[in-house]
Amino acid sequence: MQKVSSLLLVLLVLTGCQPVAPPTERNNAAMAVLGQTLGAPVDASQPLVFPRDHGAHPEQGVEWWYVTGNLTADDGSKFGMQWTLFRIIDPGFSTFQSSPWWDGQLYFAHFALQDGQTHQAFERYGRAGQVDIQASPFIARLGDWQLASRGNAFLPLQLHTQTSGYGLDITLANSPLVLHGEQGYSQKTQQGHASFYYSYPFLQVTGTLTYAGKSYEVTGQAWLDREWSSALIDNQNGGWDWFSLQSQDPEQGALMAFCTRDGQEAYAYCSASEISPSGQVTAYPHEQVTLTVLDRAQTRGVTHPISWQLQVPGKEAVIIDVLQRDSFNSLSVPYWEGRIRSRGGFVATGYGELFGY
Repeated sequence: MQKVSSLLLVLLVLTGCQPVAPPTERNNAAMAVLGQTLGAPVDASQPLVFPRDHGAHPEQGVEWWYVTGNLTADDGSKFGMQWTLFRIIDPGFSTFQSSPWWDGQLYFAHFALQDGQTHQAFERYGRAGQVDIQASPFIARLGDWQLASRGNAFLPLQLHTQTSGYGLDITLANSPLVLHGEQGYSQKTQQGHASFYYSYPFLQVTGTLTYAGKSYEVTGQAWLDREWSSALIDNQNGGWDWFSLQSQDPEQGALMAFCTRDGQEAYAYCSASEISPSGQVTAYPHEQVTLTVLDRAQTRGVTHPISWQLQVPGKEAVIIDVLQRDSFNSLSVPYWEGRIRSRGGFVATGYGELFGY
């Protein structure tokens, strides 16, 4: 009964019929739902095919189109950005309920900007009639927030989002596509839960950013993640830490690391990808990746890491630090998403995500 009530709470939140609930209760409810199996597991024997796999995979329970980036304005101001479109299957959906406005999927989008001092996050919800997802020409749209190809080829992309004095109108171009794990099949937990996972890690950004009503011309680097699976994680896990790092030396490429945590907040399963500038991937499985928390802080009543040591083969220890402690998206499902930098064995900037704290 508790799982059913938690599921109903999050479904109500995502469809806009939002009951009043404190953040801790909302997060616990979200974890109860997102730890469930809501669709078919991904099949490692099925290769990824493009452009088909730029589109939606409704047979899997959870999916997202995810962009993060570090941007610099023409006046030297530094910003971080995130835009995400999420799709989650409704486990109680029947095909007899199908209509132009209801396809058994729940959609919501997150948009966040930060400037080193403040962090602003926004979200929208939608149903089938408000959402457009297409593989080619590619588009992922909820209302007037959208990520779309500018032509028939996947790249370049145009990202447009605007709300309450904050917005982005930027072009993302010139990155190879890379597959994580085993040709895109990415194991996430000791129990064997996996997703299909690919990225565009070296996107070059140009365009306009609006922050607190002021517009800036910006350039920078962005990282696009695409992922889908039967559920976010196994219900034995308490959350995860994710890092994407783009080297300050173009010859050094990029590094991605992902670690799920158990119920005691210990790292239970980690993996990593080292990516060359041309897009060649060296995948490091769990037994070759170690992540250790070096320091923690409390933000908005939540204690979370702010510094880590990452160890992967062939490198000195990589020290990862957050750039802005208060990077919480205080939305219907709260989580930390903000800029990071690394030193030691890999000098880079990037983005981190902390979920479940």
